[in-house]
Amino acid sequence: MSLACETCPVRDSAACSVLTHDEREALSAAGRTRIIKRGEMLFAAGDDDAACATLVSGALKVSAVDREGTEQILALVHPSGFIGELFTPFAHHDVVALTESKLCTFARKDIERAIETYPALARALLRRSQEDLLATRNLLELTAHASAEARLAALIHDFAAAASDSSCHIARSFELPLTRGEIANMLGLTIETVSRKLGEIEEMGAIARKGKRGIELVDPALLQALSGRQSADL
Repeated sequence: MSLACETCPVRDSAACSVLTHDEREALSAAGRTRIIKRGEMLFAAGDDDAACATLVSGALKVSAVDREGTEQILALVHPSGFIGELFTPFAHHDVVALTESKLCTFARKDIERAIETYPALARALLRRSQEDLLATRNLLELTAHASAEARLAALIHDFAAAASDSSCHIARSFELPLTRGEIANMLGLTIETVSRKLGEIEEMGAIARKGKRGIELVDPALLQALSGRQSADL
């Protein structure tokens, strides 16, 4: 399926937003739209032919599996996120859909050519890589030092930010893309602790749970305070 840049919901926030209309049209000619279902693998560890992609909608996880077969979730990818290791294969990481996800995919050679042709795109991808590195460092710091309550509150806040259609505020309601087991895996907690802390955060009045995975932010400022972070766009 060919790309439809004019109606793309992340056209103003993805890395390609730095391109002019003509440059974007030229790049889109090399791309394709792909839709993958929950649990479907986009890239596998050791995949030498993995493409590069921009996530249009949905959510992805980047994970690794140790020798005992235990999965460790290393990062999450939200809409407008760029996925792909341009110059090396995915030696140790899998990229898997957490929900049905829509992506713009490009062969690695086409992205490499675009980077050489459009310096602004190269700079945008470098900034995005730096942001991803910072997010990974923040996650490591969170899981190493923060309380279980702060870890979970911060993750909920991040999901709310990712679910928003604006950079000026976070979404007031959304669906959790992770199961409680996956949340426990990512935050270094037990499933029982995740369930208990979710209930406590709800009892405090910060959130309200809706169905199996629905979350409504009742008091975003309280959620922010529970996360231990300094500031947020509420």
